[in-house]
Amino acid sequence: MIPPRDLFTQSIQLSPALLMALLVIPVVGGLIGVLLPAFGYIPALDKTTFTLSGFYSLFNTAEFGTMLLLSAVSSLVSTLLAFTITVLILACYFNSPWLYRIQRLLGPILVIPHAAAAIAISFLITPSGMMSRLFSPWLTQWQSPADWLLPHDPWAISMILGLTLKELPFLLLMALGALAQADLGAKLRAQHKVAMSLGYCPMTAFFKVVLPNLYPFLRLPILAVLAYASASVEIPLILGPNAPPTLAVAIMQWFNNVDLTLRIQASAGAIMQLLLTMTLLLSWWLLEKLIKRFSYNSLINGRREYAGQLIMRFTQLLTVILLTVIMLSLMGLILWSFAGYWRFPDALPSQFVLLHWQHALQHMQTPLLNTITIGFIATFVAVILTLFTLEAEQLRARNLSNFASLLIYLPMLIPSIAFLFGLVWLQEQVGSHHAYFNVIFGHLLFVLPYVFLSLASSYRRLDPRFSYLAASLGATPSKVFLRVKLPQLLAPILIAFALGLAVSFSQYLPTLLSGGGRINTITTEAVALASGASRRVSAVYALMQMLLPAMAFLLAWFIPKLVFTKQNAAHYVSTSSTKTTA
Repeated sequence: MIPPRDLFTQSIQLSPALLMALLVIPVVGGLIGVLLPAFGYIPALDKTTFTLSGFYSLFNTAEFGTMLLLSAVSSLVSTLLAFTITVLILACYFNSPWLYRIQRLLGPILVIPHAAAAIAISFLITPSGMMSRLFSPWLTQWQSPADWLLPHDPWAISMILGLTLKELPFLLLMALGALAQADLGAKLRAQHKVAMSLGYCPMTAFFKVVLPNLYPFLRLPILAVLAYASASVEIPLILGPNAPPTLAVAIMQWFNNVDLTLRIQASAGAIMQLLLTMTLLLSWWLLEKLIKRFSYNSLINGRREYAGQLIMRFTQLLTVILLTVIMLSLMGLILWSFAGYWRFPDALPSQFVLLHWQHALQHMQTPLLNTITIGFIATFVAVILTLFTLEAEQLRARNLSNFASLLIYLPMLIPSIAFLFGLVWLQEQVGSHHAYFNVIFGHLLFVLPYVFLSLASSYRRLDPRFSYLAASLGATPSKVFLRVKLPQLLAPILIAFALGLAVSFSQYLPTLLSGGGRINTITTEAVALASGASRRVSAVYALMQMLLPAMAFLLAWFIPKLVFTKQNAAHYVSTSSTKTTA
């Protein structure tokens, strides 16, 4: 029989391999599962001859080129806008307390699911939305909704707006997280102050000194944003054009079509989506090289001023506009969920009712239970695997290699529409008809990278002297892990758990594809309702999407405070009784 110490150590040592297998095998297997049907191999149809019929059908699809163009332009433009605005905000408020105030204002937006954010933005920009109501009739003279095409405009403007507003907080928080590292943040702030003491204006000092050193820490988040935007489904469904849609939306429609032969076309489309995303990632890398080459002289030319004051004023105005748009979007969502009769162009409803909440709550018990159960199980497994993998790093006294770290983020960099489609096909081949398990596994693929990203830095920064002391007193590795390390990591673990729940709650495509449409969650219901149901009921479901991750983060913030307060109280009582006895 293996001693407990060895059993625990061996289990921990196997965790990195298990984590890699859980991420790499489904993604690679899913890509293989896309390749085979794309060339005509579908056993369910008794088709085993490899042909290019799927690609012929795809290329002959009406407006296929427009689908590709919409996907490429919307993702590239939205990523460029989100990155540019992030850099401008950082440069404008770099050494100002306003930077962290903006972070606190934008931070909650990060946990809002994409579908809920898209619904909120659609309520703002529709012809009868909050934007037109605020300016009517006193400025526009409109007594009825204007005739414009937002959302679902053919130029994808509303979709670009939604993607930009949703990804901007993520990039900003990733940048602030990098600056929070003691060595990097202190170094860059010191260099920024030195540059200003040499006569450089604050904006110029940031672009010449800070940004070149900060950008390497933003590269992976930017590529993840670009990859997601190129293959997003939720936001294009709610805000994007319909005729034709983006390529990812078209693939999903072909996959769900009752005509099974369209799965060959959908599989070929998934390969084209993968190639499109890889092309965009390569284009961004080439753009980096070009900017680095052509901006080198401007970094060393000694020029102190590049219209810094004008850019700063523009950034301040842009920040106010962004925060106003976000607040109006959320306000419109809340108002519609309680609105009774609300005629245009009134800025507020004439009456507020609870009828929509009561009606929605009566019908959302099953989707709500599914959402919480699936999210909890997927996140729990992700946290356990992450903790074991990070503990294995410390037992081996070395971190995961750069290649292994890249593999962990593979589901974030490869379009989900591509490998999920293949994964579902493989699950059908092996006879996996357990829809609930398939959905949980699909969520785990996306939850795990975010949980690892959230927990890794905190675990690696643990002071090892506590573990050495416990081991010197005879504690086994399992006791050191459970009674020394985990209590110190209570707050980071809960934050990672809340983040994992937020990611799971927002998953639309894995739920729809892996569950075969049989598992309903709050997100799938919200997207379905946003396509044409009552605006008031859609608002209720979108708000529920926001409330669930908000409650998770609230508990993650409150529980450590409660635990540490009780521990301090118990320690105080124990100390007082000892003194009284003495």
